[in-house]
Amino acid sequence: MSKYIFVTGGVVSGLGKGITAASMAMLLKARGYTVDMIKFDPYFNVDSLYLSPYQHGEVFVTDDGGEGDLVLGHYERFLDQNLSENSNITSGKIYSSVIKRERDGDYDGESVQVVPHITDEIKRTLYRLDRKETDFVVCEIGGVVGDIESHPYLEAIRQCRNELGKGNAVYIHVTLVPVIEMSGEHKTKPTQNSVKELQNIGIQPDIIVCRSDYPLDDSSKKKLSMFCNVDRDCIIESVTTDDLYQVPLRLHAQNFSGLALKKLRMEERELDITAWTEMSVKSERAQNSKNKLKIALVGKYTEKATAYQSLTDALNTAALLKGKAVAVTLVSSADVKKDPNILADYCAIVIAPGFGVRGFEGKVAAAKYARENNVPCLMIGLGAQAGLVEFARDVCHMTGATSQEFEQNTPYPVVRFVEPNMLKKGAFPSMITAGTYLNKIYGDTTARERHRHRFDFNGQYEQMFLKNGLVFAAHSPTGVPEAFEIPTHKFFIGTIYNPEYRSRLLYTHPLFAEFVKVAATEASKQAKHKQDDAE
Repeated sequence: MSKYIFVTGGVVSGLGKGITAASMAMLLKARGYTVDMIKFDPYFNVDSLYLSPYQHGEVFVTDDGGEGDLVLGHYERFLDQNLSENSNITSGKIYSSVIKRERDGDYDGESVQVVPHITDEIKRTLYRLDRKETDFVVCEIGGVVGDIESHPYLEAIRQCRNELGKGNAVYIHVTLVPVIEMSGEHKTKPTQNSVKELQNIGIQPDIIVCRSDYPLDDSSKKKLSMFCNVDRDCIIESVTTDDLYQVPLRLHAQNFSGLALKKLRMEERELDITAWTEMSVKSERAQNSKNKLKIALVGKYTEKATAYQSLTDALNTAALLKGKAVAVTLVSSADVKKDPNILADYCAIVIAPGFGVRGFEGKVAAAKYARENNVPCLMIGLGAQAGLVEFARDVCHMTGATSQEFEQNTPYPVVRFVEPNMLKKGAFPSMITAGTYLNKIYGDTTARERHRHRFDFNGQYEQMFLKNGLVFAAHSPTGVPEAFEIPTHKFFIGTIYNPEYRSRLLYTHPLFAEFVKVAATEASKQAKHKQDDAE
């Protein structure tokens, strides 16, 4: 029987509840336990397919084609483990399932209600993860205690402790402990009120994680322990940091996973976080570095950094593994369209994935700048489509070439509908052409990559591109092109698939490793040129 760890949030959203849950999972796995993760999101979207990046950041895709918000990516990167579509469940999925069962007559004419039918469906979904091979299931409840839409989930996990038994479930509550700047005093009342809200529902938290901009003083911890009815050593502080590697290490220093194990009556096995600690040291050193690789990430959601979370994490990890530091700047594709020369200060360019015509021509302009100036350039998804369109127009002289996404009757549909016209998502095999740069990077002629796109490169023009110097370096098993490169360029590679989804926090995808390596060489050359010019 699996043990369950429930993570809830209070006071305000955006406190790092997902990172806290992922840290617990990582620390348990580092002790030799097997762990699975799930997040319940209270919104009524069935999945993250149509969610705006401005609201939820990037859409993350699992091997089996499951779509979730960026927290699912944090889970995989922290846990270093592939998750599934069952790891991110929305109210849309829960209610749709209940309605279908009602239509199928499964409730024998009962009046279908939030309790027990919705709460039972939540528990049924949760208990699917209760497997013999899984020691722990870490479950995050989205939203904030007090939100109307979160209440069914809180009621469901309240019932879980009665069903599972006290030693088989533990509750962790993540809250905000603000500081009044004028007095420099921590204020515990918001946390006290949030815990009372939980207690009114029938949930007594076992551990409270206090997010604050400053370390908690002892008097605040004593006050929280007394008024929240939580053991003093179970008041855990989580001080604000922008370094992901620091979070689990700081929590471990306060015996975070050990406390959970004790309450769940499990053996406190020896913990091995050597690799994580080493990466943390590298990350701290990189943050203090004055010689960072300046990389431009060209996209259209540049007001929301989390819209490209997996990309920035993959670049950062690749740099750390090379003993380098990166400074990734989000550059609006609209600005690049106006003046491509704004990319002149960067040693490398990433052109981001996406959907829709807005910003596309700016991505085309970025690809043109990178190709003509021999700047290392990695293009992904729509970014790669822009790179192919630019090459078709400016090198192959295919006037009017574009994607069928934007102009169905284009004279040169170098990017066409997926056959059949549907969203291709999840992991699929790719066959890499022997002797290509891509083959050298992967060290293999096969790969399995995650896709999320409705449009493919058009293989009809493969010979035309080859004649002009562009090679399709990977194909699907049915022969559809999936990646291209220009062999004479330092690094000009586009992939229809999303390699960033396979990057982790302790190792990165080979494409990013090679890209950062080439970018570092380019940065050294640029620095030398500047020095020569100064002399």
